[in-house]
Amino acid sequence: MDRPIKASGRFRPNAVKYSVWAPRYERIREEFGFPFEREQEAAAVLESLLSREADEDPLGRVRARLRGREAIVAGRAPSAGPPPLWRRPGGSPSPAVVAADGAMTACLTAGIVPDVIVTDLDGPVASEVTANRRGSLVVVHAHGDNVAALREWVPQFPGEVVGSWAGPPRGPLLDVGGFTDGDRAAYLAAEAGASRVVLWGFDFEHVVERDPAARARKLAKLAWARRLLEELAEAGPVPVVLWNADGSLVPYGPLRNDASTRYTTFSPFS
Repeated sequence: MDRPIKASGRFRPNAVKYSVWAPRYERIREEFGFPFEREQEAAAVLESLLSREADEDPLGRVRARLRGREAIVAGRAPSAGPPPLWRRPGGSPSPAVVAADGAMTACLTAGIVPDVIVTDLDGPVASEVTANRRGSLVVVHAHGDNVAALREWVPQFPGEVVGSWAGPPRGPLLDVGGFTDGDRAAYLAAEAGASRVVLWGFDFEHVVERDPAARARKLAKLAWARRLLEELAEAGPVPVVLWNADGSLVPYGPLRNDASTRYTTFSPFS
């Protein structure tokens, strides 16, 4: 059993919610062989790199951008493209866009600057730095395999940054649940008070890795992401829906994700 880490700074961890999430991540760590000591090391490195402002109520900083708004969480399905916000009817409330790491290049190409970016720095980080300069809040996630990337990239973000990790909330680091960038972005949007979470570009069956071992590992991670999103949809605080390629919106659930992986210009909001 992992020993709890004493929280520091002004952020007070929500022990009840973490106690619900922690057993799931213990299972994930065991399945993938993530040493908790390396997770702690990465968390400490990220804390040391964050600015003093990032210590101030990190979840509140995310809430300021998402609370009460529909949050479109953009995933990185290879053929999804950017969320087609331009198809929304005129006069409809402006949604918040939460981009999961690899979706950033497609978003910027379409002229979309996300409100929030969730990243563990293994995607198009230069695009994330660009979006951060243009006003996106970046939630940088620390884990045992990205210490070098943390040291390289965190100092290069010129705008607002907060941190997260997969252990007990500590100091300026959040943990509201989720495992991969995509499902972690959905959990964050729900916790931050979004009125609804809309999933765009989520694909749990197709991966770009060609090496058999890397492919199997990636698919195993996506299986966990699917499972965690189903839990969020079933028991989370806000509705979770899937934006399909045919323009429809359906409640997220098992076997309902495959149609969201292709580019579309249809409007699901009309």
